[in-house]
Amino acid sequence: MAAAVTVAIPTYNGARYLDEVLAAVRAQRVDAEVELLVVDSGSTDGTLEIAAAHGARVHPIPKAEFSHGGTRNLAMQLAEGEHVAFLTQDATPAHDGWLAAMLEGFAAAENVALVFGPHEPRPDASHMIKCEMERHFATWGGGAEVDVQRLGRTAAEVAEYRRFPGRWTFFSDVNGCVAKAAWREIPYRPVAYAEDQLLGREMIEAGYAKVFHPRAAVIHSHDYPPAQFLRRYFDEFRSLREVLDHVEVAHPVYTPLTIRGLVGHDKRWLQRQGVQGRDLVRPLAVSARHHGIRQLGAIVGSRADKVPRPLRRALSLDGRDSFTPYDVPESPLLASTTQPDSRPVKLDPSWDYDFVARAYPARPVAT
Repeated sequence: MAAAVTVAIPTYNGARYLDEVLAAVRAQRVDAEVELLVVDSGSTDGTLEIAAAHGARVHPIPKAEFSHGGTRNLAMQLAEGEHVAFLTQDATPAHDGWLAAMLEGFAAAENVALVFGPHEPRPDASHMIKCEMERHFATWGGGAEVDVQRLGRTAAEVAEYRRFPGRWTFFSDVNGCVAKAAWREIPYRPVAYAEDQLLGREMIEAGYAKVFHPRAAVIHSHDYPPAQFLRRYFDEFRSLREVLDHVEVAHPVYTPLTIRGLVGHDKRWLQRQGVQGRDLVRPLAVSARHHGIRQLGAIVGSRADKVPRPLRRALSLDGRDSFTPYDVPESPLLASTTQPDSRPVKLDPSWDYDFVARAYPARPVAT
């Protein structure tokens, strides 16, 4: 009997969390047969033994053949299920209704191609990461309601899409499910990074619906020391430039205001947790450092084509010194693709300082 749903996990030396992840998948309460598929890129740390202990079907590939888009296409081809729920090796379903919520999302509207859920930070995550994740996933249904995204074709809808595209295009296969019928028409692009963002954009622009389901949550977050954060963001934004041609704004007014605004978000989040007065000083100093590093990594990474090769290698967390633009079709509607909580602006002599002040208020706002 063919599986109704496949849970697919690309792995490489994922032993730290993999037992936890697979145990949570096996504990799912869902009215469907579940196939557990692991595509491994040459692990040497016990990953394969953990996968076998949980009854996963393991498909090994050489490490050199891995790419985020190409390997997920391979998983789609191998999967027996007509819906394929992707996790990463460190994303743990938060409860035993995670998979049922993923499948429920496909019934929320007609022609749903993609369903995704929120990421909940691990308990030891920093306040910046906790605030960022809460704010990010509040983009859809306030973070608490099922939210269907489908792009219309009226002039007003297209204008709104161009103004705030990430609201429609965002998809994450850290925790996302793909309908195989839609994938047969629009597969992943075989790119090294940002494959999920590109898939989300192409599905939406082809007329498919995408659904956010708040109960399809996983526990997943990354925290690094400051220098590693710089290198991670360099890698991330270099890849966004290579795949989506995204160039982060660098501006003497906008960039400091962006940092100021992000620190303001952290301040309000901390205040909601009961942190007040002088107790805010130290964590907000950490916030300012973190967001400054993030913007620096984003600005330099998205201009990696202008960075000398030895410096690219030094700045890269992966040690990669290349800059390789991918030939992917341009969006018929967008000049570029931005993240859901970004504020695209036109940089010209009529710079609107008031717009930025409204977008990123420095003082707490009523909640």
